[in-house]
Amino acid sequence: MVQWFLRGGPVMWPLLICSIVAVAALLERAWFWLKERRSRDDQAVHRILHLTERGLFDEAGASAQGSDDAIARILHNGLSHHHFSLEGALEVAANGEFKRMKRSLSTLDTIITVAPLLGIFGTVTGILTAFSALEGRIPDPRTVSAGIAEAVITTVAGLAIAIPAVIAYNYFCAQVEEASSRIAAQVTNFQILYQKGRQRTGESPVLQPLASPEGPHG
Repeated sequence: MVQWFLRGGPVMWPLLICSIVAVAALLERAWFWLKERRSRDDQAVHRILHLTERGLFDEAGASAQGSDDAIARILHNGLSHHHFSLEGALEVAANGEFKRMKRSLSTLDTIITVAPLLGIFGTVTGILTAFSALEGRIPDPRTVSAGIAEAVITTVAGLAIAIPAVIAYNYFCAQVEEASSRIAAQVTNFQILYQKGRQRTGESPVLQPLASPEGPHG
């Protein structure tokens, strides 16, 4: 493996950095979504919604406090500031959760673009090395083979880094989309139940629905 790495030429070093960054980003996102899946607490969310519908906003906020569920955290932030701006508090909290979910995706996206380009660059430099060896009256077979090896190895390395990265990127983007849809649905449901709860307490404010969350590329 080390021998093949050295035969790939100097372009292999930035490719090695790309591979390390890609693996680090992949593992960080995999661990993040594993924790998110484990911390999901639908019962806590339903309890918050039930208390909100009854107009027990303080009890609902206390029930949401300390929860590791993303939706519960958003609802808790909304309940904590519902006397001032419920929609604004929900939007701020939701944007914070979306930002956490999309972390490292831009890094993977960059690796997907850069790694193949570095591979192509290594291909060009390898071919130039081979052609330079052929210019002499007596071509050096070792130099020619070294140039061809550099061209092939860097191309393979660039693709080997980019292909797993694009699979991981698409998977994590799908996770973000699924979580965003779940958050948007529950927050909208919460706003409807909040209005019902305010009506029970004698108030009837008009609320605007939470803006649709941005996708992974937003």
